[in-house]
Amino acid sequence: MTPSLTLRHGVVAAAVTTVCVTALVAGCSDSGSGSGAAAGSSGTAPATTSSGAVAPSVSTDLQNAYQKVVKDVLPSVVQITTGQELGSGVVYDGRGHIVTNAHVVGDSERFKVTLATGGRTLEARLVSSYPRQDLAVIKVDKPPQDLKPAVFGDSSKVAVGQIVLAMGNPLGLSSSVTQGIVSATGRTVSEGGDGGRGPTIANMVQTSAAINPGNSGGALVNLSDQVIGIPTLAATDPQMGSGAAPGIGFAIPASTVRNIADQIIGKGRVTDSHRAALGITGRTVLGPDLEPAGVAVASVTRGGPADKAGIRPGDVIVKFGGAQVATIEDLTAALAAHEPGDTVEVTVARDGAERTVRVPLGKL
Repeated sequence: MTPSLTLRHGVVAAAVTTVCVTALVAGCSDSGSGSGAAAGSSGTAPATTSSGAVAPSVSTDLQNAYQKVVKDVLPSVVQITTGQELGSGVVYDGRGHIVTNAHVVGDSERFKVTLATGGRTLEARLVSSYPRQDLAVIKVDKPPQDLKPAVFGDSSKVAVGQIVLAMGNPLGLSSSVTQGIVSATGRTVSEGGDGGRGPTIANMVQTSAAINPGNSGGALVNLSDQVIGIPTLAATDPQMGSGAAPGIGFAIPASTVRNIADQIIGKGRVTDSHRAALGITGRTVLGPDLEPAGVAVASVTRGGPADKAGIRPGDVIVKFGGAQVATIEDLTAALAAHEPGDTVEVTVARDGAERTVRVPLGKL
């Protein structure tokens, strides 16, 4: 039986008095016993080039690549403190704009920002928050000259198996780095916040890099020094005692981050989410067996997609795009997988009968 997974995100309490970290480090070294073998687990002599020089090992190359990425990108990752909580953010430009998660900023409008390079704490204010995509932009009041913007990569080039590093401030441990791979792309994920009514976000990047409280709003980085996503939440398994589901984390893709951040910085708010909308408000209804049985339409936007297709208040949506719809979360997730302008078949129950209509989707 496949375990059911829920998702959690969040910030971590800033008032951490003591953090104990135990590191178990395994290493190999030549004991100088006279065996003549170079240091290593196999005792095999290292490979040499045609000139007789020792060739660098693959593991050394990879380690050097890791260290270069950390050196180049970590200065662009900041710690954001709001009240008694903290999270992470990524420097977006040299003017002091920092992108982070909406759930990191919460209801706050003033923040303290600490750079990974140290120095004084900077004061910052909220520019705008867009909870529907769990993104927000804040701005440092007096940006220092050495503020280093991150480089955001091309989301279309993110592929399963790519090595990635997650950078942030998990559990209050500033400027921490974890590593993993891209486990999947194109995930549609409903966040568990707000009593289970958190936003549903499409095209998320799934990663095995550890995502812990405090990592939210940080950077998921490839080995080309590019931010490919903003780590946002991790999966939890209610069947496990700790609730944790290690190795299953999610990041908002760079393309979405750029789209939302550019609108917030340029216009002060988001005017085009690039997300599909049906043009209704609704709620989950229960069937005779008291199980979720569809989404009752509470209201229809006049002139919107549902209105033009003949969907009325009181209808119950039971299918969307041929897939069964039992809850409002099902409908939200189905919409998140479509683009504005897509035409989708929607089946509604009305007066004891079902009818299917074709609906060209609008914009959220």
